[in-house]
This record gives sequence, C-alpha cells and structure tokens, in this order.
Amino acid sequence: MNHDTPPSPRATEVVSSHHVFGAPCWVSLTSRDLEATQDFYSAVLGWKWRKGKLGDRFRIALADDVPVAGIAAVATMWQMAVAWTPYFAVPSADEAVSRARERGGTVAVGPISLPPGRAALIADRDGATFGIWEGELFTNWENWRQAAPAFIRLHTRNAFDAAIFYGEILDWASRLPGCCEVGYEGNEVVLRSEGEVVARIESGALEAAPDPTIRPHWQVHFAVADVTACALAAEQHGGSVLGKGADEAVLRDPDGAQFTITSRTVTRR
Repeated sequence: MNHDTPPSPRATEVVSSHHVFGAPCWVSLTSRDLEATQDFYSAVLGWKWRKGKLGDRFRIALADDVPVAGIAAVATMWQMAVAWTPYFAVPSADEAVSRARERGGTVAVGPISLPPGRAALIADRDGATFGIWEGELFTNWENWRQAAPAFIRLHTRNAFDAAIFYGEILDWASRLPGCCEVGYEGNEVVLRSEGEVVARIESGALEAAPDPTIRPHWQVHFAVADVTACALAAEQHGGSVLGKGADEAVLRDPDGAQFTITSRTVTRR
C-alpha cells in the first residue's frame, strides 16, 4: 500500500505490484492520534515525516529520506483496530479478494481505489489481518526493502496450513516470474523474495487466547542499530516493552500497536 503521491518515472524505473507480486511491499499503522504517534516513532526509531495526498490524517515515515511506512489516523473514524499491518503486492486486488473468500478468509475493507492503485484489508482463516496492494510502488522501491522493515512474521495456529492459504492467494512458489519462494526451516515456513528473507510463519498461536499477543497476528520487525536504546526510548515516551533479548525486543506504542525491533547485525538469511 502507498499513502503517498503516485511515483513519477525519473532515472529509476517505477516498480509495479505486477513485478513483485506476492512479496510484502508496504507496512501501515492505523492509529487514533496522529501527532502523538509521530512523536513516539520519531523518538524510538528516528523517523521523520511528510504528508501524503490522501488527507490530513495520513503521513509517510522516512528513514534517511527513504519512505519506510505509512500512518493512517483513522482507527476511531473507521472503527478499526490500532495495529501495524503488512501489505502484499498482487497483480489483481479483485482476484486476490475472491481467492481469500473462497478459502475462508474475511474481507474487512475493499478493494478500494487509493491512487495510484487499489487496496483491501483481509483477515485470514485464523483472524490475522493483512493487506493487499495492486498498483505502483515507490520509485526506488528497492531502497524500501533495504530500509525497513527487517521482515514480517506471522504467528499462527498452524504454519503449514497458513502457508497454503497465503500461497494460493498470493501465488507463492508458483514458478511465475517474480513470485516468492517458500522453504521449511525447522518449525518455520520461510518466505524469500529474490533470495532475501521477507517473511516467516510460525505455529503455536491460540485463536481464543485472552492475550492478543498470543492470538494469530502478523508482527512487523524494524531493523535498528541499538535495541536497548530503542526499548528505553519507548518506555520514556509512553510505550512499553513486552519482551526483550540481546538482539530483539517486542514493543507496544502508547496507542496499543505492537511491533518488534531487531538488531541490524542479525542476518535475515
């Protein structure tokens, strides 16, 4: 998904979801308070901001002048959960939505037109929410892949079943040009795009768990230089640390959205 203006072809070719279909292509946060959200993520992740063209409730986060994420302060207005959501590139939003419904998914929003493309929000069979995006991506989109997020991880009931569900919707391992490859490493399903790990799927989530961190959900991981410093900044600016290790920490922002920070030194391969 892209909250920004349509990219214009300059020296760098504009990349379309038709070229990288099935791969994660954007992450977006729904929030209640735009100013408070910007202040928190500026302090924790060092992001700067610019306006998009979808209205005053939308912002683009920049890391070293590279667009890395979107914020939409529409949680209250649209009665949506406060959460980070990954978006996957698809050649046809209508076809992806149809496939999701046929396989037991629930369409929450869309497909709707958000120039320069179309988007939809979907819940998979176990309730994890994700988005799909059909259309143009940012110019220099490859820089986004290197900037953030580090990767995304699906915590779900059964990783193998989930991989089949997503694979049939997003054409993973279809041998079509540009499709993502699926591998099985230990107890995880690993998704690669052009050789890079872009998503992982792990089993063990409980659908009826009272704790939302245990229920099926997509977790967004952002790469940072100093996990400890970022975790401390989160606590100092109204967030909380849900769990922390040497190279990774699970954080919650003041609005309740959960995300993970991962050390840049940790390889994704």
